[in-house]
Amino acid sequence: MKIIRDTREQTPFTFGGYDCEVQAGTLTTGDYSLAGLMDRCAVERKSLDDLLCCLTGEGRERFERELARAAGLECFAVVVEASMQDMAEGRYRSKMKPHAALQSVLAFQVRYGVPFIWCGNRAGAEYAAFHFLRHYLREAQERLRAVVKAHGEAAA
Repeated sequence: MKIIRDTREQTPFTFGGYDCEVQAGTLTTGDYSLAGLMDRCAVERKSLDDLLCCLTGEGRERFERELARAAGLECFAVVVEASMQDMAEGRYRSKMKPHAALQSVLAFQVRYGVPFIWCGNRAGAEYAAFHFLRHYLREAQERLRAVVKAHGEAAA
């Protein structure tokens, strides 16, 4: 499996210990995708403080544009390097109230159809990102095999 990591990713996952190759590239949406499937699937990584920056001011507008682009993909998720409880208890630097932050995230999930996966910590987020992409790749391969099989049967 070849994972494409966006060149603008500030604190990239290494995916060390996972069965994959990581290559830097420019992604239109998200921080991680799969070679050859960058227009179909992506994962956005957020630390809790980074997520809070995306809920206010200019950061919010930019993030909403990304979520709108992501809605056009077959498969997309935001992996958060924290728990929902961390947000609920205000364990971040922003002055945004926890209730307002949580409501924004829930509204984004409904508005854009994008899941936020609360991973507890960075290692959990890396795990979730890898396996989210791996499962998407497996499903895409199964769909391709079914199409090839159907095409072969129709030609026979």
